[in-house]
Amino acid sequence: MSTRAGRLVGTRARGALSVHAAPLVLPVDSPPIEDGAVVVRGDRVLRVGPRRAIEAAHGHVVATEWPGMIVPGLVDAHLRLDHSAAPPFSHGVTAVGGVADDLDTASTLGRTGLGGVTYLETCCESESRWEEEGRDRLITAIREVDHPGVIGIAAHSPDPVVMEDLAVLSRTFGLRLHTEPGRHPVGFLDEVGALGPGCHIAVSGPLDEADRKLLRIRGTVIAISSPFAAEGLLDGENVVAVGTRAGGDPLAVARALARDPGLDRLLVEAVTLGGARALGMADGPGRLGTLGPGSRADFAVFAVAADGPTAYSALLREGPGRCVATIVGGRPRWRLGDAQGTEARRPA
Repeated sequence: MSTRAGRLVGTRARGALSVHAAPLVLPVDSPPIEDGAVVVRGDRVLRVGPRRAIEAAHGHVVATEWPGMIVPGLVDAHLRLDHSAAPPFSHGVTAVGGVADDLDTASTLGRTGLGGVTYLETCCESESRWEEEGRDRLITAIREVDHPGVIGIAAHSPDPVVMEDLAVLSRTFGLRLHTEPGRHPVGFLDEVGALGPGCHIAVSGPLDEADRKLLRIRGTVIAISSPFAAEGLLDGENVVAVGTRAGGDPLAVARALARDPGLDRLLVEAVTLGGARALGMADGPGRLGTLGPGSRADFAVFAVAADGPTAYSALLREGPGRCVATIVGGRPRWRLGDAQGTEARRPA
């Protein structure tokens, strides 16, 4: 038994059990499931599997039946936040690595339910100014920002002493760190202690082999936003994510990186699991980027037809612009209107 997509998920009590079914479910960390379903309780995924098995176990729950495929929510790993910008739910994005240059901007998207990490940007130009006011100002901002999610530091100071102290602060407060090699060479970032699994970087141009190797050794994820920056990074050696920088559809950015079909799975993983790794949210309860028991119930529905063997290619090649619904923490955040023909169907 099914219901209109959006009606059930929009009215159910928080914490109730719900089932979402589609011709294909793509968990990313496990094989695609044809005629699959996702069971959600509260803000977590309870189970993912073949629809028949889900219905046998949860037949008392009315399933919401979606067209196309259900995939983990996309992650935009590098986005400069703007106070007036709307959350990118219409692209299937459920989490971002957002850079904010003031407290007001840092608070804006967090209130919408968008997940991920909001990085407070620090561009203090000198050690003296940092000691006089910059350090205390950042610590105060970390403590007082009106944001329900995770806060990190975007370290963009030209001064090496400031950068070193920012790396220390990030470890002291247990905060994620984000920076850009376009502002600082990779070797410099390593010298000041910025690199490591607690940091991800956003690249605007190619990295040489020595830099790519150093980032692999340090366990630092690389966010790519253009084919130019992707040079040498799509061989599977480095863990990569996708960032749009100015907003938009990260799946479209990923498609632009695809030189051949052999990269399709890697790029879909980059815009889901890779983004979650960049934000330090790929493991444990409430993890992002995949769909499985215990993961956060963040997923998107794309009106794309595929079977198991073609799932990754179909999503990458046909998915941009075809998101029909986005669910964050088990709650609906965006749905394409029924009038446009994307409403879920009732079985005869």
